[in-house]
Amino acid sequence: MVRSLRQPKIVVVTGASAGVGRAAALAFARLGADVALLARDAEALEHVASIARNHGVRAMPIAVDVSAAHEVEAAANRIEAELGPIDVWVNNAMVTVFSPVARMKPEEFARVTEVTYLGYVWGTMAALERMSRRNKGVIVQVGSALAYRAIPLQSAYCGAKHAIRGFTDALRCELLHEKSGVHVTMVQMPSLNTPQFDWAQSKMPGAPRPVAPIYEPEVAARAIVWAATHRRRELYVGLPSIKAIVANKFIPGYLDRYLAKRSFAGQQRKSPTDPGHAVDLWKPVAGAHRLRGSFGAEAKSSSAALWLDTHRGTALGAALALGLVALLTRRRLASHA
Repeated sequence: MVRSLRQPKIVVVTGASAGVGRAAALAFARLGADVALLARDAEALEHVASIARNHGVRAMPIAVDVSAAHEVEAAANRIEAELGPIDVWVNNAMVTVFSPVARMKPEEFARVTEVTYLGYVWGTMAALERMSRRNKGVIVQVGSALAYRAIPLQSAYCGAKHAIRGFTDALRCELLHEKSGVHVTMVQMPSLNTPQFDWAQSKMPGAPRPVAPIYEPEVAARAIVWAATHRRRELYVGLPSIKAIVANKFIPGYLDRYLAKRSFAGQQRKSPTDPGHAVDLWKPVAGAHRLRGSFGAEAKSSSAALWLDTHRGTALGAALALGLVALLTRRRLASHA
């Protein structure tokens, strides 16, 4: 049985201007939590903050680049000074580059690593310093199935997600050793319909797209809120994530060959990449921050696998009840034979 944690009062979300971060911040606001919104685009953050305030909560937008440790630390100081003690810190900010390794530049690898991996480290350290003093709090690492099973054309991003998992496992052991009341959890996501595929840097012939099947960012947000309020070590979102993670444990070589054959076309649209399109690798793309991306026609708004994973007791009870009904029915039929 997974023990529930108290509802958070103050939540920090990085990458809160669009996609999963935006959906998660608004989901916490609907629960009545005050939210601190961290990302690079001040105008986009203020828009999200205005929506959050409609739910009767305080919302604090702070423009930061999470790759800069001092900016993250300053944001944490401001949040605690103006909103109060941080209950939940959600690390979610990311950038990526769609490209074969051979065409990547060293500075591109460095940038993806600094934002997508080190941004999590700096956020975790800022949260941990404050939560440890109070011996309570939750840190949520928004991960990906790619933290277990890498795919071609996103080597820097996959490497960062693997690094986050290693970092988080090490930290979790340290917290257990210290008998700390601070809880750290990781939520492994499937493909999501977010704007990143419209503004990510790409060196592929076709414009980038998520690998099907695709889920709406609200599905990810529900998983993040659940993870923040329940003491679960890790949460896999969606059946595709579960299949990829489990399969990689048993048939990694087969997956190598399968992805080599299928994943190149699976990550490209039929429309070509526009070499002049604005990208968010080095600076935010003004006016492009949205909740969802361009794949709403095929994105799923719910996940049965996630519901079952977050309602294990109910699902087990229902399965036992159905089994009992089937057994009694079988006996009744046998007695009348």
